[in-house]
Amino acid sequence: MATPKQPHSPNRTSLGRASRNRKGSARVTDRGRQVDPTARDEIRTLLGERPRNRDLLIEYLHLIQDGYGCITAAHLAALADEMSIPMAEAYEVATFYAHFDVVKEGQTPPPALTVRVCDSLSCALRGSEQLRRALQEGLDPKRVRVVRAPCMGRCDSAPVVEVGHRHLGHSTSEDVVACIAGGDFSPVLPQFPSFDDYQAEGGYGLLQSCRNGERRVEDVIELLNSASLRGLGGAGFPAGRKWDLVRREPRPRYLAVNADEGEPGTFKDRHYLEQNPHRFLEGVLLAAWAIEAQATYIYLRDEYPALRIVLQDEIERLEKEGLINKGDIRMRRGAGAYICGEESAMIESIEGKRGYPRERPPYVAQVGLFDRPTLVNNVETLYWLREILDKGADWFASHGRNGGRGLRSYSVSGRVARPGVHLAPAGITLRELLEEYCGGMEEGHRLKGYLPGGASGGILPAALDNLPLDFGTLEEQGCFIGSAAIMVLSDQDDMGAAALNVMRFFADESCGQCSPCRNGTEKIVQILESKEWHIELLSDLSQVMRDASICGLGQAASNPIESLMRHFPNDVIVRETRHE
Repeated sequence: MATPKQPHSPNRTSLGRASRNRKGSARVTDRGRQVDPTARDEIRTLLGERPRNRDLLIEYLHLIQDGYGCITAAHLAALADEMSIPMAEAYEVATFYAHFDVVKEGQTPPPALTVRVCDSLSCALRGSEQLRRALQEGLDPKRVRVVRAPCMGRCDSAPVVEVGHRHLGHSTSEDVVACIAGGDFSPVLPQFPSFDDYQAEGGYGLLQSCRNGERRVEDVIELLNSASLRGLGGAGFPAGRKWDLVRREPRPRYLAVNADEGEPGTFKDRHYLEQNPHRFLEGVLLAAWAIEAQATYIYLRDEYPALRIVLQDEIERLEKEGLINKGDIRMRRGAGAYICGEESAMIESIEGKRGYPRERPPYVAQVGLFDRPTLVNNVETLYWLREILDKGADWFASHGRNGGRGLRSYSVSGRVARPGVHLAPAGITLRELLEEYCGGMEEGHRLKGYLPGGASGGILPAALDNLPLDFGTLEEQGCFIGSAAIMVLSDQDDMGAAALNVMRFFADESCGQCSPCRNGTEKIVQILESKEWHIELLSDLSQVMRDASICGLGQAASNPIESLMRHFPNDVIVRETRHE
């Protein structure tokens, strides 16, 4: 652990006092913004003996936000001074993330309690906008702030509201008012097998056999290749091949775990982490063993506060049991930025920076975290490792259907009788998924369309409910499976409104680094909000975004619009526009 930064050194102070202004008079203070002594003392007390490392900036911004309910200019200046970074750098990071309330000088801090109402598609279908309005009208704005929020990863219990750090599913205004009156805003911890329970069933035995040399890394990688295990965060890159690529790079290497599933409609990672965190952690340690990782970073989205407590406690238990050394696994907390689900943006965030995607090449397998080779794996990918290695590649691969191989966890929400995470054969069709796993459509609703891969995966009509839901099977229709977030729409839903909903999400979540995405998403929203749509302009904007955006957000953001124009012509109103 690095030695904490000492209070202002005499040399620094004397240099500041010895400098002179343009008139030749001696300065009595340092250049730039002066740090308020009270704010400095508060920041030093808050940080305590924690190291003042640059990559911990976002973690310390969370400490301020949690401790004081906002981040004032005085606290931000004191934190920047304490960490020896420019004030501008601290400010640009703090204002990039949605969960930090940066209060400028002269501004009024927000109320002590914030109520977030999810406005993503699955919750919108369940009346979240009406719920938000009712809460705004019924709650005292001086005591409670009510705001819109993007997907919280609980689409199966829509509409979802977060009161402080407590999530309420299937929410009503009465539920929220009762929660506020009760005064308990802490997260509800899930029930799961303890370390002792997991170990009693053979848990961590596979890890020990690998560490003892009973299994060769090359054999494990070959087994993963034979099982056709792919990255299940959305990209679908073969897991074994990725491990091999990183292993070929020089040491030191890192493992970064992507637990920032922010795609609207996706909640499978939360589901598995709540059900069996130790099975996930054993997968993490197996991957770290395979690439000889110097350290592992788990980047967990801030919308999962209960899981942050669970994982921190269970990691400490692993340290106590001697399975890992202190610091082998390090938690990093997201701050409300969908873009950080992109692997290079996630790495930037882990390093304490804005979540700007990097241009590639080089790829993160070569130049990743702290400029070292980095393996990035998704939660579900790691969750499957123990079972695949125990039962064999043939067991996993044999579960496919319609040409698919393996098992997929489909996050299903919307107009279905039984929403939730449904473990089914890869390649299953929507028709089969609805009939065999979801109990069919919700009563009184008929299938009209569905989003097969979350907000960015496009929209397919009911007539195409027989397509295999797998990697590489939907691209011909302008869609993709991604993280297998299935949002089902019915004959009672407005397809244009659904497309507008997801485009508003992308406009809000664009990081702003490149103009095709930054301006393109906003312009598409403006067109969709008009009474009639300029189809030619929509197509042009979509093409530019696909061709010129830096990362997958901008490249895929227009997929729902393209799908709507292609598959739902009756829902599209064409407006002719004269070009001046």
